[in-house]
Amino acid sequence: MTITTPSAAGATAVLRRRPGLRGLRVLGRSPLFTASVAVLAVLVLVAVLAPVLAPYDPEAVDLSASLAGTTGEHLLGTDQSGRDILSRLLHGARTGLLGPLLVIGVSTLLGTLLGVVAAWRGGWADTVLSRSMDMAFAIPGLLLAILLVAVVGPGMTAPVIAMAVAYTPYVGRLVRGIARQEKARPYIESYRVQGWSGWTVCLRHLLPNIAPTVFAQSAMNFGYALMDLAALSFLGFGVQPPTADWGAMINEGQSAIQQGAMLPALAPSACIVLAVVAFGIVGEGLADRIARREQ
Repeated sequence: MTITTPSAAGATAVLRRRPGLRGLRVLGRSPLFTASVAVLAVLVLVAVLAPVLAPYDPEAVDLSASLAGTTGEHLLGTDQSGRDILSRLLHGARTGLLGPLLVIGVSTLLGTLLGVVAAWRGGWADTVLSRSMDMAFAIPGLLLAILLVAVVGPGMTAPVIAMAVAYTPYVGRLVRGIARQEKARPYIESYRVQGWSGWTVCLRHLLPNIAPTVFAQSAMNFGYALMDLAALSFLGFGVQPPTADWGAMINEGQSAIQQGAMLPALAPSACIVLAVVAFGIVGEGLADRIARREQ
């Protein structure tokens, strides 16, 4: 929607009304999208309330109940050490979601900053930042994580830092592209003609207008980051046992498969797949709705 307002020079400028975060009101008519949002809401709730919901201590060992099947006491059975699988899944949601949240938070913040600066300043700043982000694509995130683990040691810190660095250029390139398109719109120039400083226009108008698209991409990136961090934990570079983590649980459950027990590895695998698919559907749904609004 457009409105007209006189500029400081007396000319008539066309200003575009900011959609802002209103463009994210998309909990709409798609059952699949709604179901995915519900799944993510449940995952977040489970992660927050894990200590209350878990029937047992996730690290409590009971060798007498090793690989016990599903019973009234252990709804999903136990692993090789006799630890309750359901309790470990609930607590594993915390590490499973916290790591990607840190990765996406840091990479979105840095990527948005770099992309906006490159698009807004242009010239040599755009060239330097764009080439730097292109070079960053040549470094695989998993390889960088392994190198950092070799220096810092296994745990959540090194993989989170490595993945944040790896995801930053993806966000930066996206933001640079949409920020350049937004900068070319008439309302930007009209505000500047009225005497607004460039950074004021950028912070108060350009950033809110590109925020919905960045948010949609972040939702999809969240699923990818969750999968990458789970893979690192599976390989032994991420969260270490006995801490409950979905990726580490799959690694620990491999030997149980040979003994005919599938749940120790299958249950965390299903959680990862469910979360990644849900984040992907939500991200795609947000992107589609934003694209339709801009048509």
